Amino acid sequence: MRIALVAHHESETNLRLVEAAPLGVQAEIVRPSRIRGWLGPGDAALARIDVLRSLDGMETGSWEVGLIENEGIRVLNPLSALMATHDKLQTARLLEAAGLPHPRTIHFEGSGDVGTIELPVVLEASVRVLGQRRACSARRRRQLTEALAVISERPWFRTHGVLMQELIPPLGHDLRIVISAGQVVGAVRRQAAEGEWRTNVALGAERQHADPPRAAIELALAAAAAVGADLVGVDLLPIVGDGWAVIELNGAVEFNDEYSLGSDVFAAAMNSLVDAIREPSATAIASLA
Repeated sequence: MRIALVAHHESETNLRLVEAAPLGVQAEIVRPSRIRGWLGPGDAALARIDVLRSLDGMETGSWEVGLIENEGIRVLNPLSALMATHDKLQTARLLEAAGLPHPRTIHFEGSGDVGTIELPVVLEASVRVLGQRRACSARRRRQLTEALAVISERPWFRTHGVLMQELIPPLGHDLRIVISAGQVVGAVRRQAAEGEWRTNVALGAERQHADPPRAAIELALAAAAAVGADLVGVDLLPIVGDGWAVIELNGAVEFNDEYSLGSDVFAAAMNSLVDAIREPSATAIASLA
């Protein structure tokens, strides 16, 4: 079996995933422009196309991924899942439809009365942001007006508008769970830097070992299923009192050994994906026996 990891970058995560392919599986990072003709019957692709740094949409390659899907090649993280995880508005709609806890989300395109917006809110680009959530919070009407004035000058705002999301009271930490083919293969707790409410490592947050509680695991699995993603990072925020809320999904999630739950996180992810690819074939063989 050949597995093409469809991506533009040889990131640490992509390289480690390829290296972790089990015996009998040839895995390779393949650029989207080279993918057609590289795969044949019984092979599969893992799409890891990310968002553009300009926030204007996804990297190139969606057309090629769509073509091989139409040709009958098994695609993990299909185009529909990538679009659902990279477009935060679509993520919000799918989570709401599935009845999963997620901040109330409003799409603002620059016109309309913001005087009725329930505060506090978090303002974010509607496209998932590389590396960190470029979010700002507004707790007062004046803060919201000033933030919108700044954001409206950015090129991505003219293309996509901005999302206003309910501010879940920050507790200084969150949980990222990595799901692979319906299994939890990795997780990490992110502790925000002192004086910072956002839990991005790029903003000084510290990764810590995580032992995800059952409620968080069940929510992460349900969120991955709601967007149809095979390999995805699910970010959860704790809710004051009890429970969790899904804050974001990442269809091109980057992770490292710190996410380990006691075994090699990359081997666990690849083994789960390979099992998922082989399962339909095993079912078909059994039906013919």
